[in-house]
Amino acid sequence: MSTLANRYDIVFLFDVTNGNPNGDPDAGNLPRIDPETSHGLVSDVSLKRKIRNYVELVKGHEPGYRIYVQEGSVLNERHREAYAAVRAGDSRVAKEKKLSPQSDDEARKVTGFMCDNFYDVRTFGAVMSTGVNAGQVRGPVQAAFATSVEPILPQEITITRMAATTSAEQDKRREAEEGDARTENRTMGRKFIVPYGLYRAHLFVNARLAERTGFSLADLELLFEALANMFEHDRSAARGEMTARKIIAFRHETALGNAPAHRLFDAVKVWRLFEGGRFDPAARRTDNFPPARRFSDYEVEIDRAAIPAGVEAIEVL
Repeated sequence: MSTLANRYDIVFLFDVTNGNPNGDPDAGNLPRIDPETSHGLVSDVSLKRKIRNYVELVKGHEPGYRIYVQEGSVLNERHREAYAAVRAGDSRVAKEKKLSPQSDDEARKVTGFMCDNFYDVRTFGAVMSTGVNAGQVRGPVQAAFATSVEPILPQEITITRMAATTSAEQDKRREAEEGDARTENRTMGRKFIVPYGLYRAHLFVNARLAERTGFSLADLELLFEALANMFEHDRSAARGEMTARKIIAFRHETALGNAPAHRLFDAVKVWRLFEGGRFDPAARRTDNFPPARRFSDYEVEIDRAAIPAGVEAIEVL
């Protein structure tokens, strides 16, 4: 595979309609929010989970594209596979509860096995020094929290059910119906939605770290593919309408980069449109405008004149 010789900085825009993009378990699954600004948040962990799921769906059956962090997986058993490959024929590998490399060379081989076989290890990195020690990998691809372009106002929706859980509950319901009254046992729970929110995330691809893990140009292309399509395969009652809208990749001419990432990100402007003009949604305004309810309420602009020499802006999506 072709090695990655260029640094990339990525702007990723996605939106949600009547859904919960990333619930906070410490707040009753309320959509994550910045309490000071009321801007919505989506964690980097949530975005990486969706990338992993997509890669597993489309490439998981191919060598080199297994996923290390999966629900229900035993991570130490993944590490044991590496030792079994490096110490071929050693029966102690399957029996020992703890394993550690016996030399620096073996440590490199064990960690290299994990990078070669698991896409998310060579992409995002992993801490694998747990019991069966496979080392630590600093991944070349890192993601920041996504933040909504404008403040969001989550809504709480009460949901009910028609079926009863137990016969006793069914008897109570019959009694209530005979008395022409409703009982609380019809209530199933509550769910939160964001009526509409456009979110912006930044991702970073370090070419020097890619050399160490084996993250290739083909892996980068798969990452772009995952960002563009991962929401299409992540539908649920909570996240029914999430859509990738824009992927803008800044390709540097060199591995170390030709400009600071923040300068490149500042060149991507998201404008809020209204009849007769547009404004920066990040600016504080006293005017009352109806809330955004669709992507067409915004305009995405790349200020190419502000992009330094040695950097190319590529619209992946």
